[in-house]
Amino acid sequence: MKEFIRINPKDVVAVALTDLKAGHAIHLDGMEPFELKEDIPKGHKFALEDLKEGAPVIKYGMPIGFLTRAVKQGEHVHTHNVKTGLQDLISYSYDKESIPAVEKPHRSFMGYRRPDGKVGVRNEIWILPTVGCVNNIIQQVAEKSKHLIGGSLENIVAFPHPYGCSQMGDDQEVTRKALAALAKHPNCGGVLLMGLGCENSNLKVMEPYLEGIDPKKIRTLIAQEVHDEFVSAMELVEELADYAKSFEREEVDSSELIVGLKCGGSDGLSGITANPLVGHFSDYLVARGGTTILTEVPEMFGAEQILMNRADNEEIYEDTVSLINDFKQYFIDHDQEIYENPSPGNKAGGITTLEDKSLGCIQKAGYSQIYGVLDYGEPVQHKGLNLLQAPGNDLVASTALVLSGAQIVLFTTGRGTPFASPVPTIKISSNTGIYDLKRNWIDFDAGRLLEADENMDSLGEDFADYIFKVASGEKVNAEKNGFHDMAIFKTGVTL
Repeated sequence: MKEFIRINPKDVVAVALTDLKAGHAIHLDGMEPFELKEDIPKGHKFALEDLKEGAPVIKYGMPIGFLTRAVKQGEHVHTHNVKTGLQDLISYSYDKESIPAVEKPHRSFMGYRRPDGKVGVRNEIWILPTVGCVNNIIQQVAEKSKHLIGGSLENIVAFPHPYGCSQMGDDQEVTRKALAALAKHPNCGGVLLMGLGCENSNLKVMEPYLEGIDPKKIRTLIAQEVHDEFVSAMELVEELADYAKSFEREEVDSSELIVGLKCGGSDGLSGITANPLVGHFSDYLVARGGTTILTEVPEMFGAEQILMNRADNEEIYEDTVSLINDFKQYFIDHDQEIYENPSPGNKAGGITTLEDKSLGCIQKAGYSQIYGVLDYGEPVQHKGLNLLQAPGNDLVASTALVLSGAQIVLFTTGRGTPFASPVPTIKISSNTGIYDLKRNWIDFDAGRLLEADENMDSLGEDFADYIFKVASGEKVNAEKNGFHDMAIFKTGVTL
């Protein structure tokens, strides 16, 4: 196994791939050997040369911050001697990076073709509340309906949430758009939308948001208007089960696959193994006519100009500028620090500044051109790589990817997490240690890239094969564990 890595030839730091002790000899091509002056934990950085106070710390070929004191070759470079170089609102310029379009032979998966032409990778019934007051009821209905699962009907899932009432303005609008997007999702073969009856987002108000849904796919119920809401709901779920079972998997082209890209609990290896592996797959799918979506806007801060220059045209560039600055303004409006990131877990894993985290984060987007920028809850319109407005929070951002049409979410992690989203959520570990420890959480080990006999092309093929198996029905760990999570973006005042 490799002991350390210099990611880019321009870098003035290297990253330890295993715990290294003070005095350990470092041999790097083109440099005189030297010894580490301090212990360097796995995932953390050490200086490759003497650096002056105020000097930029170059990693991924880009500055991730500036030194607050002089550092000697072989010393630990981290939060104790580095500060961010980021500012609040920035003026950007478009320097388009022309990326040759790559087309490769398409491949197929076995999916569910819906009457509206969309394709699902699962065939489930989703039970959605228009208001949190009926959460317990929908959960009971989902549990008591499990006997209906069979044939091509794969699951019946309730998605409780605390919203739908006592919200104002855009906050209420976000909830309505989110519920409608879930109801329209192609992984859902049938949907029961249950309301209480007196909430702001009652079923009458929701009607225009639900336009275009196949009437055979959706049933609605107002709990205050029936004698026994549980019995009534069970009857409606039975009807939906009959309809959902009319669908069967069929061969579908890779151009119909939409995959969301997300990371969480990152460590110092995330930008070296797991995120680049996901980026490799993003390019792989785009080259085969498919679609990927990158989100968590605050974790683009510090690397946004790289993304902007990959915009396919000036309109998309301007949309990307707005995506970044609008989210910064959201922080400012709420009197919050824009760069209050990385998290304590990130720092413990070796990530020093938001630039460090962001440059690692955008590795998930590969190297493709950007063809679309999406508002929260907006369905994807353009094939290829898209950017999506959503926060960094794992559950909220993963749900946002689903609202925009992702049938699968790829989630990289250096520290592990059991959470799920409404769709199959594939966990990719940045290191083999967490993979071995949490086999019940992690689905794929990107830490294999650190092995001497492994490379991105070979592991990338294995990874792509696995994703297409999941698209064709193979369950991920979160599904095996019975985990299905959903979280709506909270943006305003609660009355």
